[in-house]
Amino acid sequence: MRIAVATDAWHPQVNGVVRTLGQTAKYLKELGHDVQFITPQSFTTYPCPTYPSIRLAVFPTRGVRHMLREFRPQAIHIATEGPIGHAARALSRRLSLPFTTSYHTQFPEYVRARVPLPIDWSYAYLRRYHNGAVRTMVATPSMRERLETRGFKNLVIWARGVDSGQFRPGLKSFLSDPRPISMYMGRVAVEKNLEAFLDLDLPGSKYVVGDGPDLEQFRSRYPRVKFVGQKEGQELTSYLAASDVFVFPSLTDTFGLVLLEAMACGVPVAAFPVTGPIDVVQQGKTGVLHQDLRQAVLEALKLDPADCVAYAKQHSWRSWTERFVSFLEPFDDRRWR
Repeated sequence: MRIAVATDAWHPQVNGVVRTLGQTAKYLKELGHDVQFITPQSFTTYPCPTYPSIRLAVFPTRGVRHMLREFRPQAIHIATEGPIGHAARALSRRLSLPFTTSYHTQFPEYVRARVPLPIDWSYAYLRRYHNGAVRTMVATPSMRERLETRGFKNLVIWARGVDSGQFRPGLKSFLSDPRPISMYMGRVAVEKNLEAFLDLDLPGSKYVVGDGPDLEQFRSRYPRVKFVGQKEGQELTSYLAASDVFVFPSLTDTFGLVLLEAMACGVPVAAFPVTGPIDVVQQGKTGVLHQDLRQAVLEALKLDPADCVAYAKQHSWRSWTERFVSFLEPFDDRRWR
């Protein structure tokens, strides 16, 4: 099947959405599908307000229309709600072509963290956007329930996997700082509630792996924390596997792919009991969820790393990619003529 995926999130961005789409692309091709990703790389871009590392396409409507007509997909998936997503959605509706969407980010909460815009306004916009789809894919049951209370329809579960070939236990000696080492990996941004981790009084050392718009601000405010910046590939795995506990302070993630990646490295998770962690973490086995994040960290340090690895191996990208395909809504490609 020829599958078109329209997304405003793509390389060189480093985040869970891009990693999810990248792995999905890999396994779609392994499953024999022909895939075209329509991304900002094909357009002139401008920096997203308040988030300059994210580049958005400038007036992509004509280009998106051309790419879709040339490729003549038999299914269309719209992954994001940015300019490219809007262009693909508008064309699909104009031609009466069915399409699916996915809800990756708690966008209203992220916007509210930076701009004093009522959350209800953002949800109203997103509800209208996604309810035009045949199906909207969400990462967890708790996220589905949350959106259903907001009036979203036709929600299905499309979770995430982990690349156990990359993320696996490694040498603790990679890091020589006093132990235990508590680590956060991900975007360094105010909406990640990172201060809840950085303010904790914990034994040992704290590490932050990642980049983001608030990196320099946090680096100056917390001089005792090791901010090592963005890491990739084996170096990223080495940092993660060398830690003793993975601390995930976010209150707004829809899944938290990094949680599975930490577990695959044999590192237990400490997080708040909120959407994302409550569906990914096995309480008391692969991590600890608690309203007192410090207590969660101290209890998670007692868990068996082998349980984390075993649990992560149950989540394969191939199986979730097969599920992704099952949710698409194919149509006759002669409709492009």
